[in-house]
Amino acid sequence: MGQRMRVGVVGLRMGLYLATWCRRLGMEVVAACDRDPARRAEAGEILPEAVLFEEWVALLEYPIDAVVLANDFDEHAPLAIAFLDRGVHVLSESAACVDDRQAAALLAAEERSSATYSFAENYVFHPHVNLIRKALADGEIGRPTLVEADYLHAMSPEDVTGLIGDPAHWRGRIEPTAYCTHTLSPVLALTGQLPVEVSAYPVDTADARAAVVMVVRLSGGGLAISRHGFLQGEPDSHWSWVSVRGTEGLAESVRAPGDRAWSVRVRTEGWVAGAARDEERAPTPSTLPDGTPVEPKAEGTVHVLEGFRACVEDGAAPLIPVVPAVAASLVGVAGARSLREGSRPVAMPKLFG
Repeated sequence: MGQRMRVGVVGLRMGLYLATWCRRLGMEVVAACDRDPARRAEAGEILPEAVLFEEWVALLEYPIDAVVLANDFDEHAPLAIAFLDRGVHVLSESAACVDDRQAAALLAAEERSSATYSFAENYVFHPHVNLIRKALADGEIGRPTLVEADYLHAMSPEDVTGLIGDPAHWRGRIEPTAYCTHTLSPVLALTGQLPVEVSAYPVDTADARAAVVMVVRLSGGGLAISRHGFLQGEPDSHWSWVSVRGTEGLAESVRAPGDRAWSVRVRTEGWVAGAARDEERAPTPSTLPDGTPVEPKAEGTVHVLEGFRACVEDGAAPLIPVVPAVAASLVGVAGARSLREGSRPVAMPKLFG
C-alpha cells in the first residue's frame, strides 16, 4: 500500500480513544461520525484532519480502506455487513451480533467480501492472558479443562441502577447476559474451542439484572465459567480475572491489588514434574517502537489495532476473525434464553459447520 491506511470511525466515545491510538500507530484517521454534536466538537479538536459526519452512512461513500465500529454495543452487525459489502475492512469493537439471524448474515457477508472482519476484543491480549497463553503453549499445565473468567465492576447500587436502569442507554436495553465477550473471547482464544451449550444464572435473584454467571460447555469437552456484571471485588487488571486448570496444572491471574493483578501464578503438579513447581510471573512491560511505555490496560488495544493494520496493509489473517467473534457474542444470546427458561441448558446454534 503506497499511502498510510485510511481509517473511518463510527461512534466517538470509545471510538475517539481508538482513533487516537490509530494515529499513534501510524494510521490516518480521515473520517468519523457521531450523532452527538458535542462529541463531534471534541473529535474536531483531537482529530483536526478528519472529516466529521452526523450519520454513519456518509462513510460508505467516503474513500477509506478500513472502518472502526465503536457505536452502541448492540448495533454493530448491520454496519459491519454494509462496509464489508463495499470492500471496506471492518474492526468491530463490541458485540458482533445480537441474534442468530444477524450472526448468519454477518458470516455470509464476510465470506463474500474482498475485505476482512476483525473483532476488537482487546481482553484476549491483555498481559495476564498473554502469560496464561504462553504457559499453555509451552505445555506447562497440559490440556485446558476448566476455564474461569471474570469481568466485574464494583459500583454502588445507586450507580448500577443509574446505568442499567436507563432505557435510553444501551446498558439499560441489553439482556444481562449480553456483555460477555470480555470473558468468553479469552476463553475461546486460550482453548481454541467453540461453545456448544450455555446455562445462565442470576447471581442475586433479588437483583437479577446486576450480575450473572454462565456455565459454557466447550467443543473439546472442557467447561468454562464466566462471571460478569456488577459485583464487589473488582479486579485491578482492567476488571478482568482469568484462570485455566489443565490436565497437569494451573495458570491463573493473581488476585492482588495494583500492578500484581496483571501477574499470573503457574503451578505444575508434582506427579508430572517430580516435584510441584509453583511460581508467580509478571508480564514484561510493553513499549511502542519509539520506546514510549504502554500501560498494561492499553496493551490489548495496541495489539488489536496493529493486527488490524496488518490485515489491511499486509494481507495478514485477522487476529480474532468472524467465527469466534460471532460465537462469543451468541453465548450471551443463548444465556439470555437460558435465564428466561429457568437456567436450563441451551444449545448453541449450528452456524459454524
